[in-house]
Amino acid sequence: MSIILDESSRIVVQGITGKEGQFHTTQMVEYGTKVVAGVTPGKEGQKVKGIPVFNSVQKAIENEGANVSILFVPPPYAADGIMESAAAGVAWIICITEGIPIQDLIKVKAFLKDTHSKLIGPNSPGVISPGKSKAGIMPGYIHKEGTIGIMSRSGTLTYEAVDQIVEEGYGQSTAIGIGGDPIIGTSYKELLDYFEKDNQTEAVFMIGEIGGNAEEEAALWAKKHFSKPLVAFIAGQTAPPAKRMGHAGAIISNGKGKASDKIKCLQEAGICVVNNPAIMGKTLHEVLNQRR
Repeated sequence: MSIILDESSRIVVQGITGKEGQFHTTQMVEYGTKVVAGVTPGKEGQKVKGIPVFNSVQKAIENEGANVSILFVPPPYAADGIMESAAAGVAWIICITEGIPIQDLIKVKAFLKDTHSKLIGPNSPGVISPGKSKAGIMPGYIHKEGTIGIMSRSGTLTYEAVDQIVEEGYGQSTAIGIGGDPIIGTSYKELLDYFEKDNQTEAVFMIGEIGGNAEEEAALWAKKHFSKPLVAFIAGQTAPPAKRMGHAGAIISNGKGKASDKIKCLQEAGICVVNNPAIMGKTLHEVLNQRR
């Protein structure tokens, strides 16, 4: 198994006729992903790489059975795109777009509460279940099918962790970029619940960073409900207060969101925390060996 994506996932690309949409659609198709439709209002009837384009997500569902959407939509229109997918009943919505206005994301969060749709992102590199399906901008070739779940706020550090984990002889069940904006959809805590129930996932590696309290929430939940090995790395340990580091959500405000606080909370929950990003894979290997 895997979570979010598998061989049955049928992807609709919102913004498929744009430069980014076309490029990454090609990459996803070459990986083996079932991209069945695209959506760009006003361009219905066109095709991109042989993929039919529709005016709406609803039509993509009705005609091609799409059940996952991925957005390559400019920030001013991305919130409407997310809500359109949710209103149409798409199970998972993956938003790559960065820089969506905060007030728009507040509306999105409120809208999603009354639907059955789940949002990954925004400002996410996407989701990949290696060997099955890829909906995102990550380089597919560095991934290997296996038993390690990865969830991260950093795309670049995800790629580094994947490389190290593969070097240690492990693959991934699913790797997810949850997004680096202050307001995002699905949290670490929610994803841990999915990984807990996934038979393919043997352990999870979490990459967090300064800002917010998502890592602390995940630690408290994992202490009570997560039975598998969980290893974490927190980026931004040397970041000065009140200075944003990379992501819009990576900022220490009013003394909250510091790396030291996150690390302390994780360790108190019994979670192994890696202090050096150069040994993420090695540490995971050691933790797994101890459990076997």
